[in-house]
This record gives sequence, C-alpha cells and structure tokens, in this order.
Amino acid sequence: MGILGTGVKDGLLLKPITYKWAMDLYDQAVANTWFPNEIQLGEDLADFKKMTDEERHAVTFLISYFNPNELLVNKALAFGVYPYVNAPEAHLYLAKQMWEEANHCMSFEYVLETFPIDRDEAYNAHVDIPSMARKEEFEVNFIRRMTEETLDITTTEGKQDFIRNLVAYNIILEGIWFYSGFMVALSFRQRNLLRNFGSLVDWIVRDESLHLKFGMNLILTVLDENPDLQTPEFANEIKQMILDAVEMEEQYNRDLLPGGILGLNANYINQYVRYLADRRLEELGFEPEYKVSNPAKWMATANDTLELVNFFESTNTSYESNAKASS
Repeated sequence: MGILGTGVKDGLLLKPITYKWAMDLYDQAVANTWFPNEIQLGEDLADFKKMTDEERHAVTFLISYFNPNELLVNKALAFGVYPYVNAPEAHLYLAKQMWEEANHCMSFEYVLETFPIDRDEAYNAHVDIPSMARKEEFEVNFIRRMTEETLDITTTEGKQDFIRNLVAYNIILEGIWFYSGFMVALSFRQRNLLRNFGSLVDWIVRDESLHLKFGMNLILTVLDENPDLQTPEFANEIKQMILDAVEMEEQYNRDLLPGGILGLNANYINQYVRYLADRRLEELGFEPEYKVSNPAKWMATANDTLELVNFFESTNTSYESNAKASS
C-alpha cells in the first residue's frame, strides 16, 4: 500500500513508520514552534514612517498578498492533500503545517495592526490588482477540482490532479512566489530597516522551507509509487505550469516595485524568481530553464532546501522550543 488512499480506518497506527522523512519533518516543525508577539514589531515603527512612499507600497503590497494566500494554502491542504494521504506521519505533519499557516496569517495581521497600513486597501488588493488576482485565480483553479468534487485517487486522472494541486501550492505558491516576496521583505533589513519585521519573516521562511521539503518529498514519493504518472506528456505539463507561474510572478513584481527602491527593482527580483524556478525544476528532476545566477546571495541559505540544516544552525532566530532541545 502506498502513501495515497482514502480509507478512514487506514493510517490509524503511527508505528512502524513507513515514511521517515515525514516524521522527521514533523519533529522539526514542532521544535520550530513560535508566536508572532515574541517579536517587538513596534520597534520598527520609526523605520516605517521614514520610508518612501514606494517602500511603504512594497510592504503593503506584500502583506496584501501573503495574508489571504496563507489561508488559501490551508484550503489546499485540507481539501486537496489531507483527505487523499493515508500515512499517519504525513497527517501529523499536515496538521502542524495547517497550524503554521494560521500562525503566519496572524503574523501578517500583527503587521497590519502595528504599522499605519490601510487595512481595506491591503485586503482589497488581491481582488483589485490584476496581476495579484491572476496569481490567485491560477491557484484557485487547481483547488476548485477538490472542493467541488471528490477525486478518485485510484485512477491515473485522479492522481494527476493530486500532483497538479501539490505543484500549484507547494512548488509554485510556497516554493517560488512566497520566496520572491520573502526576499523583498528581507531586503529592507539589508539596509538596516525593519529589522524586527525581518526576524518575523525569518521564522516564516523557516516554516515554509519545511512545507516546501514536505511537498517535494510527497510529490516524488507519489511519482515513485505510481509509474502510470511517469509520462513525458504529464512531465511537460508540470514543467509548463512552473514556467507560466514565472511569467505571472514577473508581472506581479512590476506592480510591486513600479519604480524601484534603493538596491532593488523588478528586474532584480525577477532574476531571483528565475533562479528559484530553476532550483525547483531541478528538484523535480528537470533541467534548469533559465540558467541565471542568484542575485540575492544573502538569501541562499533560506531558499535552497538542501541547505536547511545549515540555515537552522546559522540563523540567530533559529531557536528551538524546549520540548525538542531537552529531549
């Protein structure tokens, strides 16, 4: 029996563990638990007030995008992943991931409450701004299949839809689009601005790097266990999804930074997006498409999943909860 399945009475016994990678990620996720109010965000208020209109626009734009999309990821997990996976260790991790997405949503609410940001403007942007709305509609199209009808996970078509949903959310939304935003958010700290906001983003990145690793492992496991999915046609479709996502992100970034700010413009961010897309393609077994260098070398430890261990050990915000540290 593989990792896919919908039997209610299956997957009720945790041991012996079949997928050690899922259990390891759950243990790490629990150790990484944090809460937004542990960071004194109010200390960044003076920075926010002295920033240019374009810089404040960028922060508002990011919050506008992240806030609803953290909750959208939870719908994708609840409707599109959890019901079709049987391994209890995977269910444990998914439950923790859903809590983390809720915690991220509350983190962005904390930013909205602390900084003088127009909440209505921030909330409406994901509907009002075409490039942002287009990205959201792209994601919604994949989860709609799961929310409006049930997949037959025993069929090739059902398994393909399951993989499409994982690629849309884990690889594209969390592994490329979110990271593009994280880089912009953390770029302020490179100029000694919004340092506490940067720490908040560090913790979110740390969570998301595990989400990405889980999604990648799940995709590769399902492909390995289901040879019927391993066709050139399906592979080309998956690759094209990622290339389409890059094009959407490039347009979005031109709206995010129409004029550029100190040390950062849309072309710089979009080179980073292409670099990220190549890493994701390689992790899925494809050749890189864009072959560009990473313009934001300071982000390297955060976006390369293979360097996760170093990231945890080298980042000053990488404290682990006592439960893990004392075990």
